[in-house]
Amino acid sequence: MASIFDQDLPRNAANFTPISPLSFLERAAQVYPDKVAVVHGSLRQTWARTYERCRRLASALQRAGLGKGDTVAVILPNTPPMVEAHFGVPMAGAVLNAMNTRLDPEAIAFMLDHGEARAVIVDPEFAGTMQKAIALRKGSRPLLVIDVEDALFTGSTQRIGSTTYEGFLAGGDPEFAWDLPADEWDAIALNYTSGTTGNPKGVVYHHRGAAINAISNILEWDMPKHPVYLWTLPMFHCNGWCFPWTIAARAGVNVCLRKVEARAMADAIREHGVTHYCGAPIVHGMLVNAPDELKQGLPAGVKAMVAGAAPPASLIEGMEKMGFDLTHVYGLTEVYGPATACAKHEEWNALDIGDRARLNARQGVRYHLQRSAEVLDPQTMQPVPRDGETMGEIMFRGNITMKGYLKNAKATQEAFAGGWYHTGDLAVQYPDGYIKIKDRSKDIIISGGENISSIEVEDVLYRHPDVLAAAVVAKPDAKWGETPCAFVELKAGSKLTPEDVVAHCKKHLAGFKVPRAVVFGELPKTSTGKIQKFELRKKAGSASAIDV
Repeated sequence: MASIFDQDLPRNAANFTPISPLSFLERAAQVYPDKVAVVHGSLRQTWARTYERCRRLASALQRAGLGKGDTVAVILPNTPPMVEAHFGVPMAGAVLNAMNTRLDPEAIAFMLDHGEARAVIVDPEFAGTMQKAIALRKGSRPLLVIDVEDALFTGSTQRIGSTTYEGFLAGGDPEFAWDLPADEWDAIALNYTSGTTGNPKGVVYHHRGAAINAISNILEWDMPKHPVYLWTLPMFHCNGWCFPWTIAARAGVNVCLRKVEARAMADAIREHGVTHYCGAPIVHGMLVNAPDELKQGLPAGVKAMVAGAAPPASLIEGMEKMGFDLTHVYGLTEVYGPATACAKHEEWNALDIGDRARLNARQGVRYHLQRSAEVLDPQTMQPVPRDGETMGEIMFRGNITMKGYLKNAKATQEAFAGGWYHTGDLAVQYPDGYIKIKDRSKDIIISGGENISSIEVEDVLYRHPDVLAAAVVAKPDAKWGETPCAFVELKAGSKLTPEDVVAHCKKHLAGFKVPRAVVFGELPKTSTGKIQKFELRKKAGSASAIDV
C-alpha cells in the first residue's frame, strides 16, 4: 500500500534533478566568473573562460560524432587540458578515460581497445608512447587523435593527430547547450586498476558517486570558498580523487604542475599561496626531506592529504615542523579514491608524537557521504569484534562505490558478493570504530604458521631516522616457508648497515617478525608514489639472509 506521502506527489523536473559534478562548474562560472580557476606558468584562466572552453570541447566532440557512452581517452599530465577534460568530456555525454602517463604502449593499447575509445587527447610528452600504442591496437575502429601543445614542455614534440587541441576547441560552440545526464547512474569516467598481474580492470564511475565524493572531500577538510589547490596528485589517479570537481564546487584555483619535484612544489606553494594539496607519502616526504633553505618562507596552515602507506612518525613530525596539517585517508580506485579518513580529535594534540602517529596511522572512519565502511569476516560477512586485534576484510557500501568492472561480470559479482564491496585489505577495527589496515591479503607473510603483517614491520623500519622509504615482502625459506625481507631506501649520507636495521627491528618486534634479509636501494614506485611490491617479490628470493 502506498504511503500518504507518495499520493499525488510525483517526481518531476521541478523537484528532482540528477546529481552530477558538472553543475559545480556551471555555478562557479555564474557566481564567480572573474575568479581565477587555472594557473599554469603565466596562464591565469578564469572560471568563466574555463566554462566556455569546456563547452567548446563538449560541442566539438559532439560535432565529431561522439556522444553518450562513447569513451574519450586522455594521456595528460596535470595541465589545463586535463582539468577541462573532466568537464568537457562528460558534458558531451561521453565517458572520460584518464590514462596513467607511466604506462607502456602495450598497456595503453589494451585500454584503448577494451574501453573502445573513440578519441584520445595527447600531451606532447607522451606522443611517442601513444603513437606506438595506436599501432598495437587490435581493433580497427577509427580513432580521433588530438594533439595538445604546451609551451611549458621543453622536450622534442611530434604531431601524431589530425588536429590540435586549440584547433579542435575553436570548432566548438562556446554557448553549447549541454544538459545534465538523464540518469545520475550514467557513467562519467573509466579508470583502470594498476593490474600487477594480468590485464587491468576497468572501473566505471557514475555521476552521482563523482559528485558525492567531491562534496565529501569538502566536508572532510572543511574546505572554504576559493581554496588554492596544488596538483601534485596525478589527475589520472581516480580522477585526482575527484578533486577537479571538488575545486569547481568551491570555485577554487587549480595550480597545475607538470612534474612533481620538491623545489617546484615549494615555489608554487609560496608564489600562489597554496592552501591544499594531496599525495602519497613519498610526495610529502619530498618536502619534509628537502634542504631547509628550500623550505624557507613556506606558509603555515597548508592542509595536506596523504594516502597509501600510513604516515610514519617522522613524516608527521616533519609536516608539523613546517606548520602543515596532515590528514590521512584511505581508499581504492573502486571507491573513487579516498573513502575513509582518520578524523582527528582535539585531545590528540596533547599527546606525544609517537602516540599521535599511532592514532593518525589508522585508516579511520567512513567519508561523510559513504554509507558504511566496516571490517567484516569475509566468510560469515559479519562484523569482527571491535577489539583492535581480530582481523577481517575492509568492505564498503554506499554511493561512493563504482558501478562495476567494464566487460567483467564475474569480477564485478565477486567484488560485490554479499552486498558489500570487498577491498582485499585485511584490517582490525577499534572500539571507537576506527579501522587500521594490517595488510593486503596477498601481502601477509606466513612464517612457520604465524601471520606477519608486512605493514607492522614497515612501521618499525620507518621509525629509524635514516630510513627514507621501506617495504617488506615474503622471502621463500626452506625451514619457515616464508620470512620477512626488507627493502630499504636510505636518506643521503646514511652509513646504516643491514645489521643495524635488524638490531633496530629487534628492539620493537617479536623475533619471528624481524627481517631475515635487508636490501638497500631505490624502491620501484608507481606514478602515484606507491611502492611496487610485486617487483620486490621477484628480487626477494635472491636476497642474502642475515643471521638473526
